[in-house]
Amino acid sequence: MAVARHRLAGVMLAAGLMVGQVDMGMAAQPLPALQEFYFDQDAAAVPVVVVPGNGADLVEQLMKQRERGRKALDATVQLAGVAIAQGRPELGRSLYEEALGSAAATTATGRTVRWNYGWDLFRLGEVEPALAQWNSAQAGMRGNAAWVPPTYALALWTLGRKDEAVRWYAAAVRTEPQQWSDSSHYAALLPSWRDSERATLAEVQQAWAAQPPAWP
Repeated sequence: MAVARHRLAGVMLAAGLMVGQVDMGMAAQPLPALQEFYFDQDAAAVPVVVVPGNGADLVEQLMKQRERGRKALDATVQLAGVAIAQGRPELGRSLYEEALGSAAATTATGRTVRWNYGWDLFRLGEVEPALAQWNSAQAGMRGNAAWVPPTYALALWTLGRKDEAVRWYAAAVRTEPQQWSDSSHYAALLPSWRDSERATLAEVQQAWAAQPPAWP
């Protein structure tokens, strides 16, 4: 464990980024214009898992992938998530910023980095910066990604922007009414979400059901 922590500290120094150098302060995110339907599946919107497992061995394996593996960028993203989960958000951000600099938002890999970064920021309670990353991820894709309406609805509801959240949720219902009209399918539809996140989305669903907004 000591060796793993030493190596992690070295990664932070090598990245050349310390806490406070990443500007996370942001105004309310301007969101893209709401579309009627969101049918497109996005292969880039997946949690990055290069090495399964947890603990010191996971860190060691990810460091090896970073240094010598063919999936160095993916390993950096997973290592960033591990660092944040272990209570080292400053290290996680530095690793994500390194990954962002290596992958343009218009590439599938770049969108994966931004999608994952958004989730880790959201789970740190940094919802506006999370929206910025998700906005960048979806902007780099042609089409309307199916993950966007429920994800934006979750973030906006968390921010207290409840009317907007319901409008985004309504887009999910318009697209796939049998899936999103109630919350019974959430576990299958949102397998990587936490129970608390699905519970929050269920609040949005209830608000939508009480007063479905008209389109447009």
